[in-house]
Amino acid sequence: MLPIRDNHPLKRLFTGLVEHAFQTELGICDPALADYVSDLLVDFVRIDEMVIAREAAGKPVTEIAEMIANLEGDQSVADATRDPYVHRRIGDYTLFWTGVYPEGVRRSTVSTWNDRISDYVSFGKRSYAIASELTPPDVDPPSRLLRRLSEDFETCACGLGIVRHNLDNQRADGEPGDLIY
Repeated sequence: MLPIRDNHPLKRLFTGLVEHAFQTELGICDPALADYVSDLLVDFVRIDEMVIAREAAGKPVTEIAEMIANLEGDQSVADATRDPYVHRRIGDYTLFWTGVYPEGVRRSTVSTWNDRISDYVSFGKRSYAIASELTPPDVDPPSRLLRRLSEDFETCACGLGIVRHNLDNQRADGEPGDLIY
């Protein structure tokens, strides 16, 4: 599937909402962080992005607990634990769900383990930190941005919550109010 273009109206909407939430509501002026978070929203518009990964058998992995268990318990995935993309993916997934749909995390269950918001935050922070350590210096996103996502995970999740609130409270004509000019 082709990525959504930078000039696509959805991309512009998410960029404006994230910039407003981060700069106006949270007082964070970090364009690289805001761009990353708005790109994350655009990526998760596609339903196939809701899957964290696929097991060797091709079955989608949609629970963080299941993904962590796979990484820690199966020697055949040992190489994946050294892949910054895998850890970044876990960070992205947990940030999206913690910030945009925390009620979905509370309902999410695995037969032997319950994913909880506090676990999502811990896994997300840890995964972004690991990804920052494993990311080579010349790769995008840079390791310093991934480190920032780890350190400010809760703030970024709060910003995503503000974005959702603003989307939920659009004007009756469908416009998001004065957030986007």
